[in-house]
Amino acid sequence: MSPLRVGVIFGGRSGEHEVSLASAASVIAALERRGHAVVPIGIARDGRWVVGGDPLRALASQARAALPQNGATGAVKKALADRAGQDRGDRSAASPDCPPPVATERSARVKPALERREPAGGMPAELRAGLDVVVLMLHGPYGEDGTIQGLLELADVPYVGAGVLASAVGMDKATMKAVFQAHGLPIVKYTVVLRHEWREQPAAVARRVREVTGFPCFVKPSNLGSSVGISKVRKASELARALDEAARHDRKIVVERAVKKPREVEVSVLGNDAPQASLPGEITYAAEWYDYATKYTEGEATVTVPAPIGARLTARVRDIAIAAFRAVDCAGMARVDFFIEDGRVILNEINTIPGFTATSAYARLWEATGIPYEDLVERLVALGLERYRDTRST
Repeated sequence: MSPLRVGVIFGGRSGEHEVSLASAASVIAALERRGHAVVPIGIARDGRWVVGGDPLRALASQARAALPQNGATGAVKKALADRAGQDRGDRSAASPDCPPPVATERSARVKPALERREPAGGMPAELRAGLDVVVLMLHGPYGEDGTIQGLLELADVPYVGAGVLASAVGMDKATMKAVFQAHGLPIVKYTVVLRHEWREQPAAVARRVREVTGFPCFVKPSNLGSSVGISKVRKASELARALDEAARHDRKIVVERAVKKPREVEVSVLGNDAPQASLPGEITYAAEWYDYATKYTEGEATVTVPAPIGARLTARVRDIAIAAFRAVDCAGMARVDFFIEDGRVILNEINTIPGFTATSAYARLWEATGIPYEDLVERLVALGLERYRDTRST
C-alpha cells in the first residue's frame, strides 16, 4: 500500500476509555512501521478533541492508564521523535510533533493541524480535510455506537469499520438480539427492561424476569461493553441490586438466561461484502464468569487458538459468525462471541470495534489463520477505502 495520511481516533467518553488507548497504541505503531504518516487524535473524557503533540501520552497520563508493554508505546514515542527531525519540505507549516501530510489527492493542499483542543462534538477542520482515512479505536458509547461514524459520514471522511447502522445495532444489545432473532440465529432467552419500568413497577419487572429467563441470569446495560455494569444474578434476592447497577449506566437493560457451564468461543470476521471468518479461539479462566477484571488483568484469562472444539463446531461457529456480520450489515471487522452449551452453539454478541492490541483476541485469531498484525491493519485500511469508494459510487 502506498503511504497514506491516517488519522487514529482514540480515548472517548465511555467507560472503555483506557482500553481504547491500549488499542490505539498498537495500531499507531503498526501503521508507522509500514511507512504511513499517522495523525493521533485523542478525545478526552469530557468529549474535547486533542490534536497535535502527543494526545495518546497525554490521555494515558490523565487516565493513569498503562499502555501495552509489547513494544507499541516505545515505537510510538520513537516515531514521534523521528518525525520531529524529519524535513519533508514543509517544516515551516508543521508543528514538530505533527507530521507533514503525505502528498495525496486528498491532502496535498491542506496544512497540518496546529496543537490545540477543539470543542466537544466538532472535528478539527484541518484534519477533516487532510486525512486519507481514519481508523477508529474508540470502544463503547460515543465511538462504537454509530455517533462518530455519522460525523465522519457528514464530513465525507473515509473510515475503517462498520457504518452508522451496523455500529448502532452492534452497540445496543437489545436491538442486536432482536435482529439476530429475526434472522433465525441461535440466542438465549432474554427480556428488555427500561429504567423507568424498573423504578415504577419493580414487582412486575421481577415477575417477568423470573418467568422469561429464570435464575441464574445476567443483567447488562444495553449500550456498554467490556463487561462494565454487568452482574450475574444467582437468585431472586440479588436481582434488585443488579438492575440498579445496570440502570446507572443505561436507560435500557437486557436480562438474559445464564448458560450453564459454557465454553466461550470467539471468531474474528474481516471483509465488506464478502466477509471471511478466522479460526475460532476458546477463552478459559478461573473466575466464575468473564468480567472486566478477568478480561483486562494479565494472566487471568487464556485464549487457546485454534479452539479445541472439533471440526463440526468449528465450521458451525465460523458460519454463524459470518451470518451475524451480515445480519447487522457490518463492514471491515468484527469479533463475534459464542457460548457452547452441551454441544449446542449459542450466539452471544457482535463487537464492531473489538480490542485491537497485537495480543488481543481479534488479532491473535487472524494471526493463527495466516494474517500477521501489521498485514491485518493494512488490510482494514484498504477495506475502509474500498467501502468509501463503493458508497461514493451510489
